[in-house]
Amino acid sequence: MELLQSTDFWIGLLKIIWINIILSGDNAVVIALAARSLPPEQQRKAILFGSGAAVVLRIALTWFAVILLQLSYLQVVGGLLLLWIGVQLLGDEEDGGDEAKEVGSMMAAVRTILIADLIMSMDNVIAVAAAAKGNTTLLILGLAISIPLVIFGSTLMIKLMERFPIIVLLGAALIGWVGGETMVSDVALKELVEGNPWMHYTGAALGAIVVVAVGKYLQKRHVHSSDGTPSL
Repeated sequence: MELLQSTDFWIGLLKIIWINIILSGDNAVVIALAARSLPPEQQRKAILFGSGAAVVLRIALTWFAVILLQLSYLQVVGGLLLLWIGVQLLGDEEDGGDEAKEVGSMMAAVRTILIADLIMSMDNVIAVAAAAKGNTTLLILGLAISIPLVIFGSTLMIKLMERFPIIVLLGAALIGWVGGETMVSDVALKELVEGNPWMHYTGAALGAIVVVAVGKYLQKRHVHSSDGTPSL
């Protein structure tokens, strides 16, 4: 019996790690986008603090996720927040500054990471909780092990964004897609979307389009402002 319990424990742990690998890709993109404009040392701190705090939030969120997902319009609000985050991450330009400004930027990046991860992890934590089967030790251990995976993924994404700038645009579009998808998944829209399945993908696509369009517009305004050219 003890051997069976031990086997179940390790199988459950592997399931949680695998779930986090599969479902944390979009979270790694958000972390990379939020930290990419920081100096290298600040990048590492933002990724470490943001990833660690996000996992702690996931553990706490696991106990309430099922209840929260039943609240009408909560996911609509969460989706709108993700659209706003995507627009800000794409539209913000890299600015120089002193040490105090760098620290402020790092804290802003950590705050962005936490808000985005909180919204994007609602569905993820339900899958993790199911794999843990009520075992708190298994849940905490599995999520803790996922921290280096998210950190590695985020660090890799930053390097790719520096080498291939188009990934920044694709990352922002992904955040918009998840934001639109989150909104149409709200319990208040469940019957409507089930009767019109096309709305799911249409909402997600519209979210991506809005983030890219508004983000690019803000980028142009930043460029015009820095050049002294009046913006429309």
